[in-house]
Amino acid sequence: MSEGSVEGGRPSGRDRYLDLLRTVALGRVVIYHIFGWAWLTVLFPSMGVMFALAGSLMARSLGGRPSWAVVRGRMRRLLPPMWVFALLVVPLMFVMGWRPVGEEGFGGLLRLVNYLFPVGAPPFPAESGDAGGLLEQDWADQAVGPLWYIRTYLWFVLASPLLLWAFRRVPWATLLAPLALTAVVGTGLVEIPGETGEALTDFAVYGACWILGFAHHEGLFTRVPRYLTVSLASFAMTFGIWWASGHLTEEGWNLDEIPLAQAAWSLGFCAILLQYAPSWRELPGRWARFDSVITLANNRAVTVYLWHNVLIMATFPLIDLLYDAPVLSAHAGLVDTLYPMLPLVLIWPLVALAVLAFGWVEDLAAKRRPRLWPNGRDDSGSMGSHRSAGPAPSRAPAPPAHTGSPDRR
Repeated sequence: MSEGSVEGGRPSGRDRYLDLLRTVALGRVVIYHIFGWAWLTVLFPSMGVMFALAGSLMARSLGGRPSWAVVRGRMRRLLPPMWVFALLVVPLMFVMGWRPVGEEGFGGLLRLVNYLFPVGAPPFPAESGDAGGLLEQDWADQAVGPLWYIRTYLWFVLASPLLLWAFRRVPWATLLAPLALTAVVGTGLVEIPGETGEALTDFAVYGACWILGFAHHEGLFTRVPRYLTVSLASFAMTFGIWWASGHLTEEGWNLDEIPLAQAAWSLGFCAILLQYAPSWRELPGRWARFDSVITLANNRAVTVYLWHNVLIMATFPLIDLLYDAPVLSAHAGLVDTLYPMLPLVLIWPLVALAVLAFGWVEDLAAKRRPRLWPNGRDDSGSMGSHRSAGPAPSRAPAPPAHTGSPDRR
């Protein structure tokens, strides 16, 4: 992300505004997966923002290098962290009794290839382990849930040379085509069953956001009057909310479950964010105090996203241990009261441990020197430096998160 050419009026170097947006998006995803608040999908459509930022960076890379070299480099950065994740999670599924060949025949075994190159959905057991065990029986579903993003990102990377070529020739048609595709495949007008339908729907829903990233890099927002962008974006967002109001699911205003609403709302939301995007070489004013956190989050974004669901599940067994702690054993009522908020407290130390344990793989994938804690302050995070999910509780009410199918956004 630090290298790039100057095109479309965008400066080379790291854009700290984009880094800030990515950090907020990651934080929102984690918080949603803890509490399951549907309104967060309206307040800040994280996945649309993340795809828009990735589209801008992809266009930037394609501007000065051969297409295949860019695609290969993006794949190299994306896949090794996923391989490490799969190397630990998939064997655990087998240890806990999963037999994909017995459940799905030889096709189930072939689908394991998606853990290496995720053009489709990686398989996993619907239930794993024993009821009342350390892990919930749907732990695999929750753990593997974030891999939809890796699949969709990979689809966009592979399609980007063609998409950017089309955008430079017919920008408005290219921008609106994914929204039209969502209206076809995401509303039931044309039903494509199985994993292919899900993958195509995800690609369509966030396609306009990815192409907005192209527009940002190419300087289109500097040539379009702000009032026009805001007017069109407001129309798209209003349409998204209107459509959602008539197609609410059992999860209410969770836009992740309403593809056309998600596509329209995310398109308008990201357009406004990018229309008013400053170009920050450094974080200004009060934002500067968060510089190291934002730098760390961007250097370890894939690690955080891949592991956060597993880490959220791990908070619940840890909280249950508080009931047995000598200091708190006589204050179980206090733990009950604080229980819903404790996962939010515990998740960040666990994320830090995951960053230390697995984050350096992102450096190797990017052909950089491995670092333990790359927050931008110094080189003390170098590997060569010497400095340096669980069951519902049995004694407390179950938290609101992780009910039903895991939110993937």
